[in-house]
Amino acid sequence: MIVVGSGPNGLAAAITLARAGLGVQVLEGAETPGGGCRTAELTLPGFRHDVCSAVYPLAAASPFFRSINLAAGGVKLLTPKVAFVHPLDGGGAAVVAGSVAETARGLGADSAAYQRLLEPLVRDMERITATFLGPLRSVPAHPVSVVQFGLEGLQSAARLVRRFRTEEAKVILAGTSAHACRPMGAPLTSAYGLLFTTMAHAVGWPVVEGGGARLVEALVAELEAHGGQVITGTWVSRLADLPAARLTLLDVTPRQFIGLAGDRLPPRYVRALRRFQYGPGICKVDWALDGPVPWAAQAARQAGTLHLGGTFAEIARSESDVAAGRHPQHPFCLVVQPGVVDTSRAPQGKHTLWGYCHVPPGSTVDMTERIEAQIERFAPGFRDLVVARSTRTAAKVERHNPNHVGGDITGGAVTLRQTLFRPVMRWNQYRTALPGVYLCSSSTPPGGGVHGMCGAFAAKIALADLRHNR
Repeated sequence: MIVVGSGPNGLAAAITLARAGLGVQVLEGAETPGGGCRTAELTLPGFRHDVCSAVYPLAAASPFFRSINLAAGGVKLLTPKVAFVHPLDGGGAAVVAGSVAETARGLGADSAAYQRLLEPLVRDMERITATFLGPLRSVPAHPVSVVQFGLEGLQSAARLVRRFRTEEAKVILAGTSAHACRPMGAPLTSAYGLLFTTMAHAVGWPVVEGGGARLVEALVAELEAHGGQVITGTWVSRLADLPAARLTLLDVTPRQFIGLAGDRLPPRYVRALRRFQYGPGICKVDWALDGPVPWAAQAARQAGTLHLGGTFAEIARSESDVAAGRHPQHPFCLVVQPGVVDTSRAPQGKHTLWGYCHVPPGSTVDMTERIEAQIERFAPGFRDLVVARSTRTAAKVERHNPNHVGGDITGGAVTLRQTLFRPVMRWNQYRTALPGVYLCSSSTPPGGGVHGMCGAFAAKIALADLRHNR
């Protein structure tokens, strides 16, 4: 059995096949496995930066990752006491930490409304994630919980926050909804806001001690323990060049699949794949710092993750600009400071910082100055601490990892159609038009994020087909 691509989904697919007793080879073009889950010294020696993914609530909640003994593989998920903070001008901030009630106490007039919204979701989180970290084509085991979440999640973030009066409550949902990489008025943006906020209370927003690459190392060790292997430095240009295999699983997006298959795909299927929409890109910056970021809000100094962008209206404007093909002058920024819980990332007394903003697909614009201006806005004196930085525009993000088309790190736009049917409109979205060939990337259900469920589900479908054909 062949798996092309060693991102978390490719490795999850390979492990699922290997656990079933099949021989598996994973072919990876880069010199190290991991896809978007790698760690490297991007700025200076001794400063370890996560190349793409950096915070892992989905891994903590994922049924697949829960089947892996991460501790035995040397993985430590370190959970900051404060999951995330959204600073506001004047030194104020919205703080998400601990229980729903603890967070609600900081929301003044919206305390009761926040609890009414979040407490049922946190209580039912495992039921909700069991459904929504899946292909959404079967009757859920717990329909009441799922329907309640679905009704809230179908709406836009702009509509969701109308129930709140304080800016603090609004920006909590604005920041998490912006993970959808869509305008705040788009349907389903509230689903992202609710899911990520719920996970902040239920499992936290952990980082991996030493960097996300440790997570990949544990997956590779699990695969090897079941007889599989990963071969790096092997770019696959055509499916025809692969060794003969009963099953071939591809951790690639529709665009790469068309290139790999050549003229073997039916024209109608190719047209369907070409209709697949990719989301905006990112411009990402990594910093080596001489000390911790001097956030004006004290709670921000304990947070693993920061959402920077000011008020709900400012964030909405930023995301709308990106959707319209413009580079926002004051972008919404996602920033991670792993050093609050992980001192192994930098030399003693030093820190690393990770951050990005959304940009139009394929952008070559360097947004470093605008991102740093947002950080400086809420942490005066930040620039004085920078000893080195590394920037990747959206175009460079794609060159580093072809799966990130146009700099899109989510595997495809979060539209209503592509939430229900991705990459094409067919009942089984992992099977392709080629017998024995399956897609297992984040362009399949349930979509982007480090959870491995795309690969696990694709491998289960492939195994069922193999047994049926036998």
